[in-house]
Amino acid sequence: MTMDSAPARHPGQGGTGPAGSSAFAPAPHTPARRSVTAIHPPRGPQVEPARAAVRPRRVRPRDRVMALVASDALAAALTVSAVPGPGLATEAVLPLAILLLALHAQAGLYRPRLAPSALFELPALAGRAVVLWCGAAAVLAAFHPGQAMGWSVLLATVCLQVLLVCAGRGLVNRLHRRAALRSPASALVVGPGTGAGAVATALHGRPEYGLRPVGIADTGAGDGEHATLPVLATHEDVRRAVIQNSVRHAVFTRPPEADERTASLVRLFHDHGCRLWLADPAGTAKVTGMRVAQPADQLWGYAVQPLLPRPSRPLERYAKRIIDSSLAALALLFAAPVMAACALAVRLVDGPGVIFRQERVGLYGRPFTLLKFRTLSADPHESATRWTVAGDRRMSPVGSFLRKSSLDELPQLWNVVRGDMSLVGPRPERPFFVAKFSSVHPGYEARHRMPVGITGLAQINGLRGDTSIEDRARFDNHYIDTWSLWQDLWILARTAAGFFRFRLGGS
Repeated sequence: MTMDSAPARHPGQGGTGPAGSSAFAPAPHTPARRSVTAIHPPRGPQVEPARAAVRPRRVRPRDRVMALVASDALAAALTVSAVPGPGLATEAVLPLAILLLALHAQAGLYRPRLAPSALFELPALAGRAVVLWCGAAAVLAAFHPGQAMGWSVLLATVCLQVLLVCAGRGLVNRLHRRAALRSPASALVVGPGTGAGAVATALHGRPEYGLRPVGIADTGAGDGEHATLPVLATHEDVRRAVIQNSVRHAVFTRPPEADERTASLVRLFHDHGCRLWLADPAGTAKVTGMRVAQPADQLWGYAVQPLLPRPSRPLERYAKRIIDSSLAALALLFAAPVMAACALAVRLVDGPGVIFRQERVGLYGRPFTLLKFRTLSADPHESATRWTVAGDRRMSPVGSFLRKSSLDELPQLWNVVRGDMSLVGPRPERPFFVAKFSSVHPGYEARHRMPVGITGLAQINGLRGDTSIEDRARFDNHYIDTWSLWQDLWILARTAAGFFRFRLGGS
């Protein structure tokens, strides 16, 4: 377990107000015009701004995804029924269809795309069909040698499935394009004037992509003008445009964490249910710290990728949540005697108020209440804005021991069970310091793409206490970009090893 996050060594450098309040204002010499009345009115039923801000409507393109899933499952079922000879039993249809869907999901074949093409996906579809049916043939030969599939039958089966899957996906994509032409979704283009204007022009002239640009959020020192679209100069203008136009997509023309002004918009768009894209007129997609999907997509010649703010493997994410809840519940059960002893010691030495509650910032900037054993009596303002309490003379020996041993963080296991936190992830920080660090370190905001954790990659590398915030952010973003379940287990093992080394060294 790790200690509390502490501020940077040099709090005075570049510290300004909270990110997102006025950080989006363009450079002083940018003649961008604030446009409020020129924003295009939304299509369809009106949405009350206050209600939309509180309960945003999420972008869930379930229609196309579910249609692709149904099409792929139907293709698998038809292929099974067409296998010549005794072939496979009907009981094999469901497991083969599930395996096919899992293989397609692993290859990213259900990710959002602006220009989907079944023929472009043909190599990935064919490769998964070969893997599926070679495995099925091997199992069939092992358990039913008399029904083994010959090479010619196996080849014909693979070709049939590829043909059916491509035909089904082609039909789904065609219907999706027609629906997008009839009812395009409102979109904002985010980036410096020249590149953003070019992308907005491409979207305006090619309605088959299904995005209707309603404004440009100019984040650089461009000319601030566009022939047909309003240019949004401040964070508040962007927020108002998102609400008034029911914006469902945001197209960035450079990585969102390239500077604090664009990074501050990620939280706003996510809170309003917008899908994020990265169009790449300047060829900067490779430097982004956010995950990008493969295979590549394009927007009228511009490379475009959906920006996935968290690791894009849903099955592994669910597995991570299940592992977190299970291990945290077991840890609470086994640690109950230790927690009872800690609570009793705090109560006897430091008086009433055993549990300390503090607001922290979690996934996508959402606040939550973090639980700890109280180690120091301090007023709420001091605890929310003070850099560190290490070495404070008001701390009792019990509080000092709890902090040094990290036993004060045991109540955070309940935060994990509740879903506020994960066992492994970036350490959560207080809102005051999140705003300050986000304005100084552009990559700090990107840490909130992942659920916060009790321990993390930065902590096992010694970045705890009064250490560099820039180094922590770099380690946290590297963890998110390379995330896997095995890495989580490795970090937990390293954390446990460090904890036991402390216990042995102190005994």
